[in-house]
Amino acid sequence: EANLGMDDDEMEGEERKEEEKKVFRPGIDKLEEGQELVYDSSAYYMYHALRPSWPCLSFDIFRDSLGENRTQFPHTVYLVAGTQAEDRKRNSIICMKMTDLHKTRYDEDSENESESDEGVDDDPILVVKEIPHHGSVNRLRCVPQSSQIVATWSETGKVHIWNIQNEMSYLDTPRSIEKNQPIFTFSGHTTEGFALDWSPSMEGRLLSGDCNRNIHLWEPFQSTNNRPEWTVANQSFIGHKNSVEDIQWSPIEGNVFASCSVDKTIKIWDTRKKESFALSVVAHDSDVNVISWNRATNFLLASGSDDGSLRIWDLRNFSSKNVDPAADFKWHTKSITSVQWHPTDGSMLAASGADDQISIWDLSLEREDDVPDVEGVPPQLLFVHQGQTDIKEVQWHKQIPGALVSTAATGFNVFKPENT
Repeated sequence: EANLGMDDDEMEGEERKEEEKKVFRPGIDKLEEGQELVYDSSAYYMYHALRPSWPCLSFDIFRDSLGENRTQFPHTVYLVAGTQAEDRKRNSIICMKMTDLHKTRYDEDSENESESDEGVDDDPILVVKEIPHHGSVNRLRCVPQSSQIVATWSETGKVHIWNIQNEMSYLDTPRSIEKNQPIFTFSGHTTEGFALDWSPSMEGRLLSGDCNRNIHLWEPFQSTNNRPEWTVANQSFIGHKNSVEDIQWSPIEGNVFASCSVDKTIKIWDTRKKESFALSVVAHDSDVNVISWNRATNFLLASGSDDGSLRIWDLRNFSSKNVDPAADFKWHTKSITSVQWHPTDGSMLAASGADDQISIWDLSLEREDDVPDVEGVPPQLLFVHQGQTDIKEVQWHKQIPGALVSTAATGFNVFKPENT
């Protein structure tokens, strides 16, 4: 009865399609001449691709007022990103609102599901408002407690602070608004950089690190006209021997942060002691590009290297002596460009690589005797997302469980894998 209306040739064709369809393992399998990768809609609850005017090296997800733990489609996502334009004068901060992000997975139960996602075939709608920015934006981060305050690291060597409240409200109610200018600029770095992080425990406190191995601490205060201002100490944190690539505040200790560097080390610092780091570990055999401090399990730190290795560190065992990582994953074939822990699940993280992959990992998974292994695939590897070129960053959406956003030379992807 299932094949009613299909002749023998059609049935054979369907069977042949099932036989030909198989999972492609990046770095292991190779595409033969004439073969191409095909997007499998059954692997995603949601998958959308959007392309702004210029590629964006960095972005942050703007915390909105639409509610927490949103599961009902269609979704709405607000982003803030910084461009990498061909002409330095054409760069900008892009404030974005993505709406009509519908469910894209169709399965056998779709007819029995509620009709809450009407118009599932509609294309997403992208509304943008740009703010001119001098130079490419190397990195951009929103204050976690107040997303309208944004820091940008410019290729010109300056770090700017912006208030984007008018631009974000414009996305909901278009109107004429004044041209935006930075509310604060620090020109004390001697060269450009990428490391940038706002404190999750002390609102407005900022760290910035540059390619000349300097790290500066920003302390917020209110000026006489009640405008936010910052005091940036002239004395920097000195200890790395090469470029500081990334910085992460401790999620629980207001005066503690971690940094990583081209010198292959991860260092732990106390802001009250600028003259020296507290701990230092040679973490990889190559440059350490990115780190992420686990917000749910605060003794875990993840790091990604230029050699493609992804390592997990138990900070309870961290010392200046040789220390082994709690986990060491070698899946990516090129440098790791971004890593971020899941906001609530302390065992899950996502990483992006220059090999055009985003890998999602679940450290709680172990090899099971009654489950056949997939050759060359670690049991903790939960999902691999592809389809973008030159991926720069990936982030979990804190208000839409299991959803991720990534930026690459080919634009943005907003997706929710079936198993996250």
